[in-house]
Amino acid sequence: MAQKPGIPKGTRDFNATEVAKRSYIMDVIKEQFQLYGFQPIETPSFENSDTLMGKYGDEGDRLIFKILNSGDYLKKVSNDVYNSKSEHLITPSISEKALRYDLTVPFARYVVQHQNEIEFPFKRYQIQPVWRADRPQKGRFREFYQCDADVVGSTSLFQEVEFVQLYDAVFTALKLDGVVIKINNRKILSGIAEVIGAQDKLIDFTVALDKLDKIGEDKVKEEMRNKGISDDGISKLQPLFYLKGDFIGQIAKLKSILISSEIGRKGIEELEFINTAISDLKLNTAKLQLDVTLARGLNYYTGAIFEVSAPEGVKMGSIGGGGRYDDLTSIFGKPDTSGVGISFGLDRIYLVLEELGLFPEAITETTKVLFINFGEREAMTSLKAVTQLRQAGIKAELFPDAVTSGKQMKKQMTYANRRNIPYVVVVGEEELINQNYSLKNMISGQQKTVTFSMLLKSVS
Repeated sequence: MAQKPGIPKGTRDFNATEVAKRSYIMDVIKEQFQLYGFQPIETPSFENSDTLMGKYGDEGDRLIFKILNSGDYLKKVSNDVYNSKSEHLITPSISEKALRYDLTVPFARYVVQHQNEIEFPFKRYQIQPVWRADRPQKGRFREFYQCDADVVGSTSLFQEVEFVQLYDAVFTALKLDGVVIKINNRKILSGIAEVIGAQDKLIDFTVALDKLDKIGEDKVKEEMRNKGISDDGISKLQPLFYLKGDFIGQIAKLKSILISSEIGRKGIEELEFINTAISDLKLNTAKLQLDVTLARGLNYYTGAIFEVSAPEGVKMGSIGGGGRYDDLTSIFGKPDTSGVGISFGLDRIYLVLEELGLFPEAITETTKVLFINFGEREAMTSLKAVTQLRQAGIKAELFPDAVTSGKQMKKQMTYANRRNIPYVVVVGEEELINQNYSLKNMISGQQKTVTFSMLLKSVS
C-alpha cells in the first residue's frame, strides 16, 4: 500500500475559501501601499548564502533554511572538514544558497545592485513568501507571507510618522479596530546598555529584553546573567520592567534614567517628534504606545522600532513590525543610505480576522450559476448562455459531463449544493424547443421558467 502523502510541518495547503480570504487581505494592503506612493518589486525566493548569513544575529542565522548544492556536493568537502563534524565548517562547503528569511535584507541587496536605476528616496512594497526553520505553533509557520513597505534614501522622521499612519490605514480598511502600534527606539536601548555598563553586550541585552512578554522578568534576567551582564547592571534595569503610563509620562521617566547618555537622549527626541506628529494628525482606529522593552532582536535596526499587537482579547503574537535601519545597505557596499520599513504578518492577520468574524461574506462567493448538462445540443445552447453571463460579470459554468440517468442528475445537483452555488439552470428538450430556461434557486427551492433577459436579471 502506498504511503499517504503529507507536507512538512509549519507549511499548509489552502483551499479556495482560504485563498480568497488571503487575497482579500493582500488586496487591502496593496491598495494602501499604492495610495501611500510605494512601488512594487519582487526578489528571488532564495539568495546567495553570504547575502543572508550574519544579518539577523546568531538566533536568526540558525533559522535560515540552507539549500544543498546540486550534484555530488560532498566531494568538495575535505576529509579534515568532514571529520570535524562542525556545522560551521561543513555548511559553507555544501550549501551556497539559502531561502530568504525576510524581505528586508534581499531588498537592501536589490537597492545596492540596482542603485543606478533607482530614484531616491525609493519607496517600495513587496508581498512574497519567506521561510524560517522555526518551531511551528499557532500563528507561527515555517513558510509564510510578508507584506513589506520600505523607504531608503531619507533620514526624515516624517517617514516613521507616515508608517504609523499606514498601519492605521490598513487595519482601519480591514475593520480591525483596537490594534496597538508599539514603538521604541534602538538608540534608547543603546543608551540603557550604556547606563548599565553593557555596551559590548547590546545584542545579547536586546535579544533577552525582547522576550519579556514571552518568558517573563525572571527568565529574562537569568538569560542576561548567562550572557555576562552583571547583577548590578540588571538591578539598574528594574525600573524598565515596570515602566507604565501614557506616552508622555514614560518619556519623562526615561529622560531621568538616560540623563547621562547622549545616544539615549537622541532616541527620546526622535520618539517625541513621532508622537507629537501623530497626536496632531490623529489615528482612525489604532493606538500608538511606547514600549521600552520592545527590542526586536534583529541586528540591523538603528532607530525607531515598531511592533503591532492584535486587539485586546485576541491571543496572537505580533501582526506587524519594522523599524529604521541606517546602515543596512553598507554591508553590500553602499554606505550612508538610511532606510525605514514595516511589515504586515499576513498569516496572523488572517487568524485574527477569522477569530473575530471580520471577513466580508462576498469575498468567498463561488460560481453563481451552474448549467446542468443534458447532452451535446443542450450543452452548446447552455454554453452560449454561460458566455453571455460571464460577459455580464456573472460567474457561471456548465457541468462537463452529460446526464445519462436520474443518478447523474442528482450528482450534478449535489455538486451545486456542496459548492454553495445558489442557482441551477436546466436546458433540456423542452427548453430548446421553447427557447427558454428552467431556473432553480438552490436556497429556496423555487423553480421557474425564464427568458435569458429574465435569467440575467434574476442572478445579477
